[in-house]
Formats: sequence, structure tokens, C-alpha cells
Amino acid sequence: MPPPADIVKVAIEWPGANAQLIEMDQKRPLSSIIREVCDGWSLSGSEQFALRYADGPQLYITEQSRGEIKNGTILRLAISPTRAARQLLERIQSHGIDARLEALKELAKLSADPTFATEFINMEGIGTLARLVESGTHFGEMLAFTLTAFLELMDHSIVSWDLISLSFIKQIAGYVNQPMVDVSILQRSLAILESMVLNSHSLYHRVAQEITVGQLIGHLQVSNQEIQTYAIALINALFLKAPEDRRQEMASTLAQKHLRSIILNHVIRGNRPIKAEMAHQLYVLQVLTFNLLEERMMTKMDPNDQAQRDIIFELRRIAFDGENDPTGTEKRKAMYTKDYKMLGFTNHVNPAMDFTQIPPGMLALDNMLYLAKVHQDTYIRIVLENSSREDKHECPFGRCAIELTRMLCEILQVGELPNEGCNDYHPMFFTHDRAWEEFFCVCIQLLNKTWKEMRATAEDFNKVMQVVREQITRALAMKPSSLDQLKNKLRGLNYSEILRLRQSERMSQDDFQSPPIIELRERIQPEILELIKQQRLNRLCEGSCFRKLGNRRRQEKFWFCRLSLNHKVLHYGDLDESPQGEVPFELLSDKIPVSEIKSVVTGKDCPHMKEKSALKQNKEVLELAFSVLYDPDETLNFVAPNKYEYCIWTDGLCALLGREMGSDLTRSDLDTLISMEMKLRLLDLENITIPEAPPPVPKEPSSYNFTYNYS
Repeated sequence: MPPPADIVKVAIEWPGANAQLIEMDQKRPLSSIIREVCDGWSLSGSEQFALRYADGPQLYITEQSRGEIKNGTILRLAISPTRAARQLLERIQSHGIDARLEALKELAKLSADPTFATEFINMEGIGTLARLVESGTHFGEMLAFTLTAFLELMDHSIVSWDLISLSFIKQIAGYVNQPMVDVSILQRSLAILESMVLNSHSLYHRVAQEITVGQLIGHLQVSNQEIQTYAIALINALFLKAPEDRRQEMASTLAQKHLRSIILNHVIRGNRPIKAEMAHQLYVLQVLTFNLLEERMMTKMDPNDQAQRDIIFELRRIAFDGENDPTGTEKRKAMYTKDYKMLGFTNHVNPAMDFTQIPPGMLALDNMLYLAKVHQDTYIRIVLENSSREDKHECPFGRCAIELTRMLCEILQVGELPNEGCNDYHPMFFTHDRAWEEFFCVCIQLLNKTWKEMRATAEDFNKVMQVVREQITRALAMKPSSLDQLKNKLRGLNYSEILRLRQSERMSQDDFQSPPIIELRERIQPEILELIKQQRLNRLCEGSCFRKLGNRRRQEKFWFCRLSLNHKVLHYGDLDESPQGEVPFELLSDKIPVSEIKSVVTGKDCPHMKEKSALKQNKEVLELAFSVLYDPDETLNFVAPNKYEYCIWTDGLCALLGREMGSDLTRSDLDTLISMEMKLRLLDLENITIPEAPPPVPKEPSSYNFTYNYS
């Protein structure tokens, strides 16, 4: 007979004594259990003790968290968080250097525990640490542990960052500005300044006064990628929190300091692979840089503004050599109208009206002027080439440029804030100071080429734009490292190739629609579903690594989860770093019997997505979230690293519980594999002549023998 659900069997350790094996009744008060354990070792004053986990982060166990204890867990009797906080507070203020160092080292470790942190903060511990830093008497390891503890304590969001003094900020900024400083101290100082900027409007201004962009850029030229990551993160934070009127100024300063080329040469093209957090920070910088275009994108052209109208005149002049304009007003007006039609504007009389739609607003005109001035030959060729075509096949340059600008803004999500879990940066945008404009110039040439390949007319405009969008998004997905590589990728994605890819991808939807083939498809489908189910379960047995998203992503905290080989238990546990390959079951200290799993929920239904946090508002994180609900009322919460892992795990868990697998990945795999198997089975029928008379009863199809390895 299984033990009651409220009873968990645990081992409790105490230094110098044999471990106690007890059955912990979760209905009893924790204080009563601790008193009983203390009595077993003849320890008095049970109120001065608490229970902690013996493995992993070794967190304190509270009435609120005790429900997470599993059968077989090893616990440790320890002094209570209140007593530990008081003792450490006294020791870090002692005169003995060695004693103070050991106390700070222990404090740096314990500060990650929210229970201990609350007690230490209530005793004015943060103020004590701040004064130690402000004194300027701590160096080396002692200072590194002090800063680590301070940052861990502040990350619990128990006290406001606004309480930080100016002298503390100056001291931390001093460590960042020093040419030679210990790496661990520099890392923590950069992280503290980033948190100040992100969490306090008033501290942003103080930090911005103390830190110069030039000093931060200097930290990007080191060989330590962790330092580079923290430096870019601080630049991003200052960029993100800067007032709108300061962002353009800051961008100009960054350009003058050659930030782009330094990142390209020392980070992207460095000797080390780009880690996930660095990729995220490069993505954030890319997004913030493109967001500088939002103001122009959302600015309508004023048809009465002569300076703006002069830009359109300049486009006409460059294309048609406006020096030979007729002198008469009526003749000049008629010529302008004709030229504006040849330039491809929708409004031939007053083309300024074409730029009153937002987006893309004035940004489209900026792009066109850049092309005309910087790539003048290309601009003139495109305009004149189309003006000499038959009317029905001309590609309207003006209309195309405006619509293309809108499309590129959508593809690169101009004006949207960065997503917390996204690492989707494009190296090629760091290879040119005018990357946006150059990207537009490449794409407008692609559009003109695709228009000719499709032999398009004005009625085909939307179809052409759809093909061009597909060409661009497919090329971007290949992550070209330079604009030249982008051109090569786009050359390979001509209209014929897009048609071939579309044909291949919808083959499973359009092929084999006759009734006998539909019947064969229905017969094959259960076998394919079983194959996919086994593949999903095999992937769960291999396991996956998940990141713990907290206030500071660069802590790089990970945990791993995998299914037992007999499909009866989910094993999981914390890791110090991202694993290389499979993690053995013995390293995963926690487990959930599959028989206790009640359901799997996703997205906004997940408990950790209902909590009040930044993640709640993040659409991308929401789409990667799922939770396992198990007895009695416990949850195991996940945020998948990408959409593929999300589909694998949600499908696998549904298969484990005997429920339908419904992800997009499963539907795609199902269609692909059914089509492949049907083709294999039908290959032998190609040369058979079907008689007019009813055919004999067909033989039973051969047994399913198709092996699929999802890579």
C-alpha cells in the first residue's frame, strides 16, 4: 500500500552525527518537525535551527516552500536564517581580515536565498555592505564577495534601488573606469550599474554622468567575453532608458567611437563562439539601433514643406538630369508630372502625398534619397529601365520603394521592444555604418529583378511583394555574415527557386487527392503518428537543458530535465553551467512519477506566466512556456529555449499521458512523413496499366518499414 500523499521520506544530516531517516508529515508545523529532529541529537533551542537542502543551491525550507520536498530528498539541519544573518552581519564588521573574508564569502553564497535575504535586509545589511564599498578599503576577493552579495540581495527586489547613495555609485563607477581592475570586480560593477539604470529613472541620470561610452567601449576590446557581454548590456541599458531626445545623440557618440566596428572585430569575428547571453545582447543592440528609425517611420510628409519637397525634386533631377528644364510654368509642370509617373509615384501631380501614409512615412523617402546619391548608377538604371518598358510591365519604383520600406520595418520589427528570450541578431548589420540603408538598396534591386522574372504587371504588385518578402525572410534565416553574402543568398532564391520550394512544401497538401490515395493516407497515418510519438519520447529520454530566467540573465543558471528510459519518471535538477551532451540520472536530484502528472498546460495558463513579472508581458516567452501539473497541487514550470524544443516537450508529454499531440511541428512531420511513405509505396505502381474492367482485390500494402530520424 503506497504511503499517504502528505508523508515524504527524507534524510536529515548534522555535522558529526549519523543522519536521521524520518517520515515528514507535511500537515505538521515545520517548527514541530525541527524540534523533533533537534531532540534526536540532543540539541536545545530548536527555534534557532532550520532545515535546508543538502544539495544544489541549499535553500532554506519554509512553510511556503516545503511542498517541493520529494521522497528521498536529503536535508540538512542548519542555524536559522535570522541567526545566520545576525552572525554574518557581526563577522563582516569584525577587525580580523581572515574572519571578514570568510564571512563575506559565505554571505555571497547565502544571499541568493530569498528567506535569508529578507532577514539580512531587515537588519540593515544592505546599508552595511554599501558602507564597506564606499569606504574604499576593500580590494581583491573581499571586494568581489561584497559586490556579489550586494547584487544578489538587491535582485530579490525587497528594497528599492532609489535608496542607493551617490557616493556608492561613484565608487562602483570608479571600478569600471579604472584601466586595470580585477575581472570579478569589473563584472559585478558592470552588472550593478546595469541594474541601477534598468530599475531606477533617477539612478539612470546619475550613472550616465559617471560613465562615459568611451570607457565602456574599451571593455569590448578585451579577450574576456563575459566582460564584453556585461559592457554591451550596460550600453544597451543606457540606450534603452535614455530620453528620446538623447538617443540620437548617444547613437552619434557610439558611431564616433566606432562601436560597430569594435563589436564586429572583437566580438562577432573573435576567436570564441558567441554564447547565448552575448547573442541576446547583440540582438538587443540591433533592435535599439533600428528603433532609432521609428521617428522617421511615423512622420508624415508635409506637402507644404519646401525642404521636404526639394528631396523629391532631387530624386527627379538625379534620374532625368533636371538642368534642361523648360522655362514656361505650364511646360515645366507637364514635364514634372510625366517624370513623376516614370519615377513610379502613385500621385503624379503631387508625389508628396505618397509619403503621408505611416508607416513608412518619411523613412521611405530617406531610403530613396540614399539610393539615388550613394548608388546613383543603380538608381538611374532601375528608373530608366522601367520607364522604357511597356506600360503594363513597368515596375513602379516609387510605389515599390515605399511598400518595401514598410515591409522591411515589419520584418525587422522597427519600433518594438526587444524580446527577453530572443538571440536573433544578424551579423551583417554590424558590417556597415549605414546597414539599414544598404539593406534597403540590396532589397530594392531584388524587387526589380523579381518583378522582371515574374513578368509582372501593375495588377500583380501584391503578388510580387509577397514573393520578395519570402525571398528576404528566407535569406535572413540563413544568417549571412555580410551584405555580400546576403546578395549571394538572394541570387540563389530567384523566383523559380521560390516556386520550387513552395511546390515542395505544399506537396503533402496538394498531391494525391484521389479517393484511393486518401484511403491509403488514412491507413498510413496511425503508423506515422506512432513513429512520431516514439521519436518525441526518445527525445524526452535524452533530456533538455532549460535556463532559469531571473532578474539577471547573465547569472547563466540552468536546470535539466529528462524522462526515465522506462517512461515512468521525470528526473530534473539544477546545473552550474549549460551541459555538453546528456546529463546522467544520478546528477538530477529531483523526480516526478509520471503516474502523478495530472495535466500539461501552456502559455498564459501556466502558473509562472500568471505571476506579476516582466515575462508576463513578453509574447515570445509566453509562447515558449509550459507547465506540468502533478499531485497534490504542485507544478514544474518550463520556458523552452526555442520553438522546436517547446514542440518536442509538449508533444512528448501529451504522448506520455496518452493525449493527442497537436503542435505545428507534429502536423508538419505528419504531412511530410506520410507523403514520403506514400511515394515509396506508389513507386512500384508507375508502370502499371489500369484496366477498364474492375481490378482484382489489391494486395495488402507492405508492412511499414520507414525509419525517421529528426535532426
